[in-house]
Amino acid sequence: MVKTLERNLDGRELLASTLVWSAAALVTATFCWLLWDILWHGLSQISWTFLTALPRNAGREGGIGPILVSTALILGVCLGVSVPIGVGTAVLLAEFTTDASLFGRLTRRSLDVLSGVPSIVFGLFGNAFFCKTLGLGFSILSGGLTLACMVLPILIRSTEEGFRAVPAGYRLSAAALGLSRTTTLFHLLLPAAGPGLLVGLVLGVGRAIAETAALIFTSGYVDRMPESLLDSGRALSIHIFDLSMNVSGGDANAYASALVLVVLLLAINGTASWLAEHWLHRRIVTV
Repeated sequence: MVKTLERNLDGRELLASTLVWSAAALVTATFCWLLWDILWHGLSQISWTFLTALPRNAGREGGIGPILVSTALILGVCLGVSVPIGVGTAVLLAEFTTDASLFGRLTRRSLDVLSGVPSIVFGLFGNAFFCKTLGLGFSILSGGLTLACMVLPILIRSTEEGFRAVPAGYRLSAAALGLSRTTTLFHLLLPAAGPGLLVGLVLGVGRAIAETAALIFTSGYVDRMPESLLDSGRALSIHIFDLSMNVSGGDANAYASALVLVVLLLAINGTASWLAEHWLHRRIVTV
């Protein structure tokens, strides 16, 4: 009977392992197929001129220089607004609000709901509030602020979990040494919660840089070089959408732009992973 039970357990473990590895292989194969398709159609278009030149003939010719500048400015506004607010809110929820607090429960539930709201809803909100109510119009600032609203729920919840993962002994040891809560927060808890913050940043940046629907209603379609944050600017994702859907003969530049977007995402994720590992290694060596 014991041997039969062991054989059943071994069979279940083998089945579970097979399903897990099959799912991982399917995801990897899908990504490799998409990446190969983009490389096959877009790599021949990539050059320094393509990355720096102005778009011509509705994007069929020329490059994506202004598009990259607009994308960087939109992403900069998004991170410049969302990171301070996100970290501050995460500190409030993790360190100054108990699990039984009504305020904490409502805030966490609201963030969970907002993280699942479709991007088109954020776009309509950004158009109504930032573009019209605040009078910012179709601008890089409106697009960046709208993306910040989208990124905040993910960033706050990830950073909060990072703070909650820090052992309670850190806080007790700091209190025993007579350290203030501010000193404990900035010099002990925040570095320890760094991986959670980086995870939130990676997820948030990945969603922001590839966003299309929200930016159509806020940052606009203009493909010229922006002169300020109040100018309209076309993000890279919108440029890809426009070339592939609205411009006949724009598929080649659309594939090349998509390849640039994928490379940017991989570079951001790789940099964040390296920073997380480097940060953890320094902490381990210091300890």
